[in-house]
Amino acid sequence: MRKSTLFKAVAAACTTIMCLGFAACGSSDTKSDSSSDSSSSSSDSSSKMNQIAGVTATGKPGEKPTVSFKTPMTVEDNSYVVLQKGNGDQIEDGDRICTQGIAINVKDGSELMSTWEKNTPDCSTVVTSDTSQMTEDYYNIFKDQKLNATLAFGVNDSNSAGTSYLMVLTIVSKSKDLTKATGTKVLDVPADLPKVTLAKDGKPSIDMNGYKGSDTLISQDLIRGEGAEVKDTQTVIAHYTGWLLDGTQFDSSWDRGASSSFSLDEVITGWKQGLAGHTVGSQVLLVVPPDLGYGDKDSGKIPANSTLVFVVDILAAY
Repeated sequence: MRKSTLFKAVAAACTTIMCLGFAACGSSDTKSDSSSDSSSSSSDSSSKMNQIAGVTATGKPGEKPTVSFKTPMTVEDNSYVVLQKGNGDQIEDGDRICTQGIAINVKDGSELMSTWEKNTPDCSTVVTSDTSQMTEDYYNIFKDQKLNATLAFGVNDSNSAGTSYLMVLTIVSKSKDLTKATGTKVLDVPADLPKVTLAKDGKPSIDMNGYKGSDTLISQDLIRGEGAEVKDTQTVIAHYTGWLLDGTQFDSSWDRGASSSFSLDEVITGWKQGLAGHTVGSQVLLVVPPDLGYGDKDSGKIPANSTLVFVVDILAAY
């Protein structure tokens, strides 16, 4: 949970797909060794967004492209072009996509940034028809792509320099977020900890089992997932419920009907320390003492000096 407030429902996905903050994620294998050239004539008729003319890209699909256009040129927001068609699996509704990106100044063609060299793709975007998370136009563009496709989007920054650039994105991998913890049930959970039972949909309920809390952080796998290990610098997608030691529930993503997304750099210390090192797919029981939670201050329904108990399903991390 966040340092100053309780979780809200998952924030809307980045509808402009132009974020310049990139987080680590794995890349996919290329299915073909063939190179592909494409020009701005490549289009997606299902999108109402304007097409960018005069931009081309060359190179092997799935690798850093060479982008060419005459400078200086102008671009407008909400404009795009498919520069290279993908040669991998089809993007489907609900896929979380990882993209490598290059930002290119349209005034002089200079490269402003690139994730390719350090292999730090952005995996923050879920391709979904849910218009509360992604606009229909962007959905129509991405749903028709395959892995290793390269697209360019026009961006006009509202900064003092008035920088205009092309955000060139190559889709390098995809995955689907879990809907609940999946993995191996842990059989040797200490008997004196609270007892957790699960509904068919995965929602937890708890019996405090006479538990009086702990002066130190407890981070106990209840289900051990088979996904990647979570790093303390990552963003995590999770379902969770939180209780006070008397069994009072104070928050639950399950009750809101939507998982939550949060950076481990922006949550209470008990979450940052307690979730790092566990694997995607795991269900974790956290007991957070006050000094790793909200300390001597009230926070919403949480009284000061409260020990907090959580059950957290780690659905994805990037």
